[in-house]
Amino acid sequence: MPETNQNNSASFETKLQRLEAVVKALEDSSTALDDSLKLFEEGVGLVRECSKMLDDAQKKVKRLTRNENGEIVEEDMD
Repeated sequence: MPETNQNNSASFETKLQRLEAVVKALEDSSTALDDSLKLFEEGVGLVRECSKMLDDAQKKVKRLTRNENGEIVEEDMD
């Protein structure tokens, strides 16, 4: 079974790869029940972390528009 420790500073891509590995291990019928429960808990945590990272990234996205004077201005994306 792959290592289950996660580094909070890991990138989104790293966390997503780990989540994919967790799902694959959970789909493997030879994984013991205790290991499956640990993997499931880790997976739930990874989903939460990835969701938060996506939400934070979405909040940072800006839209460039022109105002009535023709100047380019930044607006938050809704």
